[in-house]
Amino acid sequence: MMRPPQQQGGLDDVMAAELKQEIAGRYFGFRKLIEEDSQDYAQKVREHSFILEKRISFDLMRIYLLLRDESLIQEFMELVGLNERLFFDSYLLESPSLQARVFECQRFKGWTRKGRFVRYFFTCYENLGFHVKVFDGKVRELEKMQGAIAEEIKYFYKQNNISAIMAFLRTLGDQQATGAMQGGMEIGLAEGLDSKLQIRPPAPVEQLLPIIKPMPPLKTIKRPLKKLILTAYSRQIPQLLALFNENSTPCPERNL
Repeated sequence: MMRPPQQQGGLDDVMAAELKQEIAGRYFGFRKLIEEDSQDYAQKVREHSFILEKRISFDLMRIYLLLRDESLIQEFMELVGLNERLFFDSYLLESPSLQARVFECQRFKGWTRKGRFVRYFFTCYENLGFHVKVFDGKVRELEKMQGAIAEEIKYFYKQNNISAIMAFLRTLGDQQATGAMQGGMEIGLAEGLDSKLQIRPPAPVEQLLPIIKPMPPLKTIKRPLKKLILTAYSRQIPQLLALFNENSTPCPERNL
């Protein structure tokens, strides 16, 4: 008995449907990998900003307060190569409560108030240098990560021309439908799908986080730094100098 002609057509439809599903799976699977990489990048930007906001910010604010005089702050920035006053606000120099918060739970070494003041300044600078070095390393990692994602996107579009895919899918079955890719999309909308499904690379890290050059090692600039901090000590307000009458500052309890 001869096989009914429609059975061959039915087999072709099944094979076409499976092929459409496979093409769609590869296309959207690749897209999903890129989207996951982009989400991972965004998460790492948020994580690394913690170093900037919670570490570097307090290091700098302590240095600003120890120097206090704006001309000395400017001299410090030029000496260490800072291009802008990150986390600086004139309110910082005027708010006793904010200053107390910045100097909570600090330890001072030295036999005299001046000695403790100077040594603490060097400690703040070394802490700043360490945190900036860590932060700079994270920024370099993020730059590579963003570049890799951008390359993934280029490769994705090289391998997946949506208009060509849609044209091919239309040859597999119903001329009025595109199959698994869009579920009945009209032919005239193929060009618009490119822009609707466009994948954009994540923003470069320099648009999301400030770029801070590593600090000069303390040993290379200790002499001018000491001259700077001794001048700051001679101009410092009594309220802040009083912190260095003791070897430490209180650590107030906070409700968790």
